[in-house]
Amino acid sequence: MTRRFPAVIFAAVLLVAPSIGAEPLPPAATPESVGLSGERLERLRAVMQEYADEGRVAGVVTYVARNGRVAHLEAAGMADIEAGRAMQKDTIFRIASQTKAFVSVAVMMLVEEGRIGLADPVARFLPAFEKTTVAVPSAADSSVDVVPAKRAITIHDLLTHTAGISYGEGPGQDQWKAAGIQGWYFADRDEPVSAVVERMASLPMDAQPGDRFVYGYNTDILGVVVETVSGMTLAEFFEKRITGPLGLEDTRFYLPPARKDRLAAVYTAKDGGIERATDPRLGQGHYVEGPRLAFSGGAGLLSTARDYGRFLQALLGGGEIDGARLLSPKSVELMTVNHVGPRLAEAWDDRHGMGFGLGFDVVVDLGEYARHGSLGAWGWGGAYHTIYWVDPKEDLVALLMTQLRPAGDSDIQRRFRALVYQSIVGPAEGTPAAER
Repeated sequence: MTRRFPAVIFAAVLLVAPSIGAEPLPPAATPESVGLSGERLERLRAVMQEYADEGRVAGVVTYVARNGRVAHLEAAGMADIEAGRAMQKDTIFRIASQTKAFVSVAVMMLVEEGRIGLADPVARFLPAFEKTTVAVPSAADSSVDVVPAKRAITIHDLLTHTAGISYGEGPGQDQWKAAGIQGWYFADRDEPVSAVVERMASLPMDAQPGDRFVYGYNTDILGVVVETVSGMTLAEFFEKRITGPLGLEDTRFYLPPARKDRLAAVYTAKDGGIERATDPRLGQGHYVEGPRLAFSGGAGLLSTARDYGRFLQALLGGGEIDGARLLSPKSVELMTVNHVGPRLAEAWDDRHGMGFGLGFDVVVDLGEYARHGSLGAWGWGGAYHTIYWVDPKEDLVALLMTQLRPAGDSDIQRRFRALVYQSIVGPAEGTPAAER
């Protein structure tokens, strides 16, 4: 049954006690002290509450930071309607493809150490990729020809999603399906990602390396490269090199049992409302009770708004925050410029005015983009309808966390973006007068 939930239900659950063990919040600021309007941010809070009250989402957490300080961190609605758990500021979310940013950073850390080169062939680290193939639809009939790849797939190809590798749903999808490799979800697998990636290498890709932007298993493959080069599992690498140093206590692949009551439930958009997702492959249970063997670099992490916001703040800060340095400023700069020319917009109709860097989309033409933003703003999102972006010109980090899959025709992401930008009424700290 599709559910719509009146505001009175949400008011009642506000009596639920806060989560045990909630993490400390990052440095806070009044909106006005960072060039935002508190009155205008109230519009953001009210609209997000409206989405929850009207049953268009179960609940959301929204996060806005400027000049390195958090001016807005709010929770609205429910984390789990059936269990009567209200959304909290420290609720844990499945972030799916937002995991890709962590892997991209991990790869660049190894590039900075001289252990990986962007132009290196993937086969240097994963020999199974020495010779790959491409599925090409026949011009004569509905058959598919398999031809050799014209060149080796490189690390740069994987970072930019120009390796020709999809999620197993292109011209050669019958072979991918027969191999049991389709879709981004790994949490239910009882084998490591490396074993799946080994099998991928023998399957036909969707396009020749470098020819097109094709979104798919690229970052899962990169995660296995990180494991091979570092000698650690991806979970261990993240804990030792990224989440540990940054103090991201709730960012991990699988949830400790003691924290399961902080995990938001997954809902599905239906008939203008929502219903609780019942398909286990939508992630309802495996992150708590699954095999816990697959560390998916493409879509496997859980996190909170606070944790992910701090990670993004480190990148906005040139790769460093509070003395913990992940990358140099020049590496972050390289990651957040367009590497694919018009290929992203050619692949996806809703990405006009955008390019793609080493793990992030990038605004390259604000008029074609036709949304609030700035040239050079970069970000991405996740399959559960989470989204983030960083706007260096405005010294801004913004996050919307919810759990809605599939999201149907939800417009909450676009509405959130407009509401964040309309709250800006003053310059970012340190902005030269000529740029104000």
